[in-house]
Amino acid sequence: MSKRGLPVDIRTRHDLHYIEELATPSRSVGKVIKIDLIEPNPEQPRTEFGDLTELTSSIKEHGVLEPLLVRPIEGTNRWMIIAGERRWRASNLAGLTEVPCIELELKDEAVAEIALVENLQRKDRTIWEEADGLAKLASQYGYTHDKISQTIGKSRTTVTEYMTIAGIPTAVREKCKAAGIGAKSSLLEVARQFDDDAMMAFVDSLGSGGVSREEVRKKARPTGAIKPAKKDDVPEDGTAEAELPVHPKPALSRFNYSSADNGFKIEIVFDHEGKYDRKEVLQALKEAFDHVKLNRQG
Repeated sequence: MSKRGLPVDIRTRHDLHYIEELATPSRSVGKVIKIDLIEPNPEQPRTEFGDLTELTSSIKEHGVLEPLLVRPIEGTNRWMIIAGERRWRASNLAGLTEVPCIELELKDEAVAEIALVENLQRKDRTIWEEADGLAKLASQYGYTHDKISQTIGKSRTTVTEYMTIAGIPTAVREKCKAAGIGAKSSLLEVARQFDDDAMMAFVDSLGSGGVSREEVRKKARPTGAIKPAKKDDVPEDGTAEAELPVHPKPALSRFNYSSADNGFKIEIVFDHEGKYDRKEVLQALKEAFDHVKLNRQG
């Protein structure tokens, strides 16, 4: 097999893939292009390309198995990369002089959209890159949560969670990164705090980030709720279950609000027993607000 890659008449798994709809009815042409005639996309959303050693070795051994997606640069005999810059960089390091490409005629907006979607397919993306990428698909390209879900192969709930994380303010993000807080469950609890100050305080309470998911939840949810006795809680001294005091299960905590002027009512039912506090109500209202806001298009 030629080290420059697969013959151009062999179609690979890229084969328009997730860009099929965007590229239609654009011209799609498979060809081999000299590597020094190809340029990176200046609007590439990815800024870190990681260690290319393994990919470079693979390309030296097997060639480029997946063609780059490129677009001709108007008025020149050069091409710009739409998707595949990492492969292009590794091919340079491997000493290739040409690489297999699929040429597409696309408008600038479609190129940017494809580059963003392709970036979201990476396995090594950070949670921040994924969250911001999904938010950009919604805000800049009008993707609904359902369309994002179908495009990247994740559930709609997961998409909404990442969009919630994308809403964390920059200063809070930097504090999370400095504290080593990167788990999705932890960042969701950060995002659900009522305001920026509450987020900062919550991040401080998590410390260095080495906190379990259950500990995060305990810190995020006020304690003090009454824990009902369980059947397995019978003492080891043989006390019969029938001898334990029996108490009726209290009703769930409820917060109710009726608007005197705007004709609506709000009811929040907490999933714990006992009284709720002001912070719980504010957190619940903020989470509901964020949910409605983020789902305005979906």
